[in-house]
Amino acid sequence: MIIFSGGTGTPKLLNGLRRAIPEQDITVVVNTAEDLWVSGNLVTPDIDTVLYLFSDQIDLKKWWGIEGDTFRTHEAMKSLGHSERMMLGDLDRATHIMRSDHLREGHTLSEATMKLSGSMGIKAKILPMSDDPVSTIIVTPGGKMHFQDFWIGRRGEPEVLDVFQEGIDSAAISPAVLLALENDDEVLIGPSNPITSIGPIIGLPGMVDILRKKKVIAVSPIIGTEPVSGPAGKLMHAKGIEVSSAGVASYYGEFLDTFITDAQDTMEADAFEEIGCKVLHTDTMMKSVDVSMELSEMIIREFADMRGL
Repeated sequence: MIIFSGGTGTPKLLNGLRRAIPEQDITVVVNTAEDLWVSGNLVTPDIDTVLYLFSDQIDLKKWWGIEGDTFRTHEAMKSLGHSERMMLGDLDRATHIMRSDHLREGHTLSEATMKLSGSMGIKAKILPMSDDPVSTIIVTPGGKMHFQDFWIGRRGEPEVLDVFQEGIDSAAISPAVLLALENDDEVLIGPSNPITSIGPIIGLPGMVDILRKKKVIAVSPIIGTEPVSGPAGKLMHAKGIEVSSAGVASYYGEFLDTFITDAQDTMEADAFEEIGCKVLHTDTMMKSVDVSMELSEMIIREFADMRGL
């Protein structure tokens, strides 16, 4: 199974899925449009979250970073007058240093990620969506800014006029992702921000054409008219997309087969009729790993039904 991932929603689902099927059968294609260089090293937040999850290091209270990490280097640099764009933990920083050294040696981001994954003893395949640089840019009344400057630096407070991915038109789907898609017909789109987490992946040239030929299930990150977490609602509104599960389904409508929404979502079934996808309802909040496993098992059964098993 191939899972498109970003943010914290999809890793919560992956935490259940890795218990439901063998990890070696999982391929995670991860958003890289939120990556940025900090203090001389490349930080890939969404990739790192998945790496730390599968290596059992993730801080499950925050769903990012390494559990028990310290921030002494960050504080020391701050005392010397250096203001970092992101607060990086000491153990977390080691990952960024190793990744950046691999890149400086001439390796691609995919190769660097696979080296890190192997060093951490991870059995699942964790792949960046592209080896080419792509950046999500937020347009505000005060100007354009990188997503991380908007979300972390400004706490998501500025009004959003538009969102776009810089470099997406010239970026290519990574060869490792293309190979994975050639060998697997099942694609799961996790409950991550559709605009800044999943949007860059499906926005890569040629990706929509590939997905039209696949069996695609997506899990909604919206309940009612509110995102489960993060700035998805504000960003969807800026792109003219209805902030609802139906809005997310329409965004994926060109290739979506089955859409899973939360049982609390009161969206009427006819809201999905024009999209032409099957709709299932269950607990998508995933407040425990048991709930994540139940959602994962529903997804596995649905893919089996699609295969006629």
